[in-house]
Amino acid sequence: MEEHHNFALAAGVFVHNCGMNAVRLSLKASDLPDSLTAIRRQIERDVPLGAGGGHKRESDRDANLRRLPVMPNERVQDIIADKIVGSMPKLFDKISAQLGTLGSGNHFIEICIDENQDVWVMLHSGSRGIGNMIGTHFISKAKKTMEKYHIHLPDGDLAYIPEDTEDFQDYMDAVQWAQDYALENRKVMMEKVIAALRLTIPKDFTITQEAINCHHNYVEKENHFGKNLWVTRKGAIRARDGDLGIIPGSMGQKSYIVRGKGELQSYCSCSHGAGRQMSRAKARQTFTLDDLRKQTEGVECRKDDAVLDEIPGAYKDIDTVMANQTDLVEVLHTLKQVMCVKGN
Repeated sequence: MEEHHNFALAAGVFVHNCGMNAVRLSLKASDLPDSLTAIRRQIERDVPLGAGGGHKRESDRDANLRRLPVMPNERVQDIIADKIVGSMPKLFDKISAQLGTLGSGNHFIEICIDENQDVWVMLHSGSRGIGNMIGTHFISKAKKTMEKYHIHLPDGDLAYIPEDTEDFQDYMDAVQWAQDYALENRKVMMEKVIAALRLTIPKDFTITQEAINCHHNYVEKENHFGKNLWVTRKGAIRARDGDLGIIPGSMGQKSYIVRGKGELQSYCSCSHGAGRQMSRAKARQTFTLDDLRKQTEGVECRKDDAVLDEIPGAYKDIDTVMANQTDLVEVLHTLKQVMCVKGN
């Protein structure tokens, strides 16, 4: 028998539905050119970047709509188009323009080398502007619900929508679609990155590790301890026994490909990455561009003021994070970034 609970909507938890995608290539580190600048710039040309970044050409948008397997069903179209975006044409324009694009902040595209000198492509992005609109809409509804019923919380961002309400079902339908859209966004982006590599690396190559995909900012119904629950993972990935996952460091640290151990006490979850140890504002007050250059030495990436708040020193030490969750995951591969594209 299914149990029913109020479902908390912490502000920002499902705004971008972020996750990771990684593939291993048949290339070795020695197959890469001495300078990765041309590769980085090709990717920056081929993948729209940053807040609001999208495909400008109508042909690109049409192609996205034709291949999009996660087109909203009629109910979800109704919810998103009429209640959130404003019309079907606006919805189609939004989802076609931003499919296969990279967000800003800590979102990235990277080329990495593992302990066997194999080359990996790894990226991190979410559901882009449409996910932001969905999250913002329902966070606002949750706060209004609290006001309506005079529910006082220690923080307004703890506002929730009660289960067994129409708003709750609308939210779950919309956010499930946004999670599917985020997954497809990463798949399309990976295709564009692989194509860019084929343009800039003369040696033929194949994908030798099937794509690893994992959400780390999402909600899903699961059964734990004999109860059906809505599990929310914010900054965490699912780590059931045998699950493959990606745990990234910052653009100057290591990253890890892992396999879950299915630890029940963690609800079969583990940390998705290092996480920030200081705010973006604090990072800008603390570090200089010279610090950024030193901390990203050996990594082909932007080293300008726009990405200063993403400096590795603003994040926790990834090795400490990994040491603290040896009971949750097993490390399969250790990756080191050699190129990083940021959407800032």
